[in-house]
Amino acid sequence: MGESVLEPGIAEVRPVLRAGVPLCVDLDGTLVKSDTLVDTVLAMARQRPMELLRIPGWIAQGKASFKKHLTAAVALDVEHLPYNHVLLDWLRQEAGAGREIYLATAADMTLAERVAAFVGIFKGVLASDGSTNLAGGNKLAAFQARFGNDFCYIGNALPDAPLLAACVSPMVANPDRALRVAMKRQGTVPVTVFEDKTPMVKGWLRAIRLHQWAKNTLIFVPLLLAHAWNPGTLMGAALAFLSFGMCASATYIINDLLDIEADRRHPRKRTRPFAAGDISPIAGVMGVVVLMLAAVALAILLPQIVDNMAGFGELEKPYGFLGWLGLYTVTTLAYSLYLKRQLLLDVFVLSGLYTVRLLAGSAATGVMMSPWLDGFSVFFFLSLAFVKRFSELESLRERGAAVTNGRGYFVSDLEQLRALGTGAAYAAVVVLTLYINNPETIMLYKHVTRLWLVVPVLLLWLSQVWMLSSRGELHDDPVVFAITDKRSLLLGVLMAAVVWWAL
Repeated sequence: MGESVLEPGIAEVRPVLRAGVPLCVDLDGTLVKSDTLVDTVLAMARQRPMELLRIPGWIAQGKASFKKHLTAAVALDVEHLPYNHVLLDWLRQEAGAGREIYLATAADMTLAERVAAFVGIFKGVLASDGSTNLAGGNKLAAFQARFGNDFCYIGNALPDAPLLAACVSPMVANPDRALRVAMKRQGTVPVTVFEDKTPMVKGWLRAIRLHQWAKNTLIFVPLLLAHAWNPGTLMGAALAFLSFGMCASATYIINDLLDIEADRRHPRKRTRPFAAGDISPIAGVMGVVVLMLAAVALAILLPQIVDNMAGFGELEKPYGFLGWLGLYTVTTLAYSLYLKRQLLLDVFVLSGLYTVRLLAGSAATGVMMSPWLDGFSVFFFLSLAFVKRFSELESLRERGAAVTNGRGYFVSDLEQLRALGTGAAYAAVVVLTLYINNPETIMLYKHVTRLWLVVPVLLLWLSQVWMLSSRGELHDDPVVFAITDKRSLLLGVLMAAVVWWAL
């Protein structure tokens, strides 16, 4: 493993430890910021989902046996685990000075030995062996049998409290609140705290991907294009926007949990909160439940709130929005579990999810979508879906890779994807020109001919996206690019101004 670089803003830690004292280091939550048991279960859910049915039987055989079966079923990628770099750098210094360091963990021996072999600084490994779960009292007994009472231990969680109380020069790494309380109660003062973690609030803001909520502004498009804005429709769209945002955030978390191992191997996605170990998967599951409950509750209340708005009649289909929300959720989960690995089908599903947002906005406001908007959205969002996949392949090509991570595409497919994506982009522009010439459009705009100015602006933006993507300069998500690129924002404002000028 190459030399680690300390995170910005984290000072190098050099605790003093008496010479000759063996140093024992916990694995889960300490040497690595995640829980390898949970990571292995998530890897199984992704790679061998049917094996999950065997877990209850394994658990019935005891914790140690469960871990042994799980480790035998799925080989976790130890090279890309989220190691605590602050701790690891110090351990390397101690190993270089001749100190004996042991990896001591409740994880199964097979996994622990693979981690130890990869890190390359450990004198030995103490771990669960299929019959004895090396945690808490069992771990302390193993230490005392091997080292007596002259050992140092580094832990992070409540079960580590007795070991920290019994050792010399106790140390902790990213300690949880329960351990801090227990140590304070028993009077144990850590010599050093090895912190290497993103603040919780910042981590959650990244996990729910607030910037992706920009996609949900599509909910407002049907009422804006129909010029049907009033307090009732605006309220319906606003509530739908919030509900869809929370639902989308929940599905993003699910996708991140299933993709933890793949994300850890990605140059950019490895910093995502779950892949980096900054938020535990258990907390992620709880977040999904809270977000989904809030989204569904808001969708159920939406028709009642909108119907009570002054001057707004009842929605023709009160729970139409709830239906579209359900379809979005099911499709997104199917995409995360299976469809994202199906050649071309993944792209069509992605583009369809954009259109679902338009249909959801129509259902939430009672404003019918025009067939022109339907046609434009099909081609426009298909182009964006193609450019997303094209950018990912271009990134792989630059790194010298040949195949995506189970996506079904090859780097040799780049030219075909470019042709399909640019063709869809220009087809969307053709639909826009036909819409401008449509007699119904003349009834909505006093100066309809001014809308022709939107055409070259849209062509410029779409052409720019594909040019940058071909150069490998585009973020692999075109939505992120659109809301962060100054030129794209300027072109968006210009198009909005032209539409307003044409009213």
